[in-house]
Amino acid sequence: MPPTPLDRLDQRVSDCRACPRLVAWREEVARTKRAAFAEWTYWGRPVPGFGPADAPLLILGLAPAAHGGNRTGRMFTGDRSGDVLYQALYDIGLASQPTAERVDDGLELYGVRITSPVHCAPPDNKPTPVERDTCRSWLVEELTLLRPTVRAAVVLGAFGWQASLPAFAAAGWTVPRPRPVFAHGARVDLQGLELFGCFHVSQRNTFTGRLTPEMLRDVLRTAAEAAGL
Repeated sequence: MPPTPLDRLDQRVSDCRACPRLVAWREEVARTKRAAFAEWTYWGRPVPGFGPADAPLLILGLAPAAHGGNRTGRMFTGDRSGDVLYQALYDIGLASQPTAERVDDGLELYGVRITSPVHCAPPDNKPTPVERDTCRSWLVEELTLLRPTVRAAVVLGAFGWQASLPAFAAAGWTVPRPRPVFAHGARVDLQGLELFGCFHVSQRNTFTGRLTPEMLRDVLRTAAEAAGL
């Protein structure tokens, strides 16, 4: 089967070396590794989106985790945040299994694609504004390719919210002025796409109870309904 335009985009994303600080960090992490993953060959490259090209529901995170996506090569795979997210997607019938450990583990998403505004693991999980803006062109292109089918999007966290609004506008949706403020449970009509805010599935949020599994499932379920799933 020939590659789709989204397949070709994912390959180009994976080859990107535009941000020197991120390139150096992701590759250093891949060399030094974490002791628990000493036997792994780390991906150590930008992590492309994951999920079908005709997905009506999009989930946007922040950036790959150093020892999660940067190790495995797939969004939210191999870390605690992914454990929470994929369990919730499985619970509401949008994933084939509740765990995501490696790219060949058989996980499938049903009508959902997951991506992020920054595709490289950043030091301290904090991309700079310049790195965020440099990576935006990838998100705009991905949104443009998804536009024929995507009907709802869930953005995890304030960083992703702030980074994604200009990308949605550049891809042709109408973003209100002034730009809507991030909040958990926020819902914004972009005229053709329903945008939802959700606290990020980081350990800081899930361990403290700021984001519970029930809260996450509620947002994902509401967004899925808005997407027609």
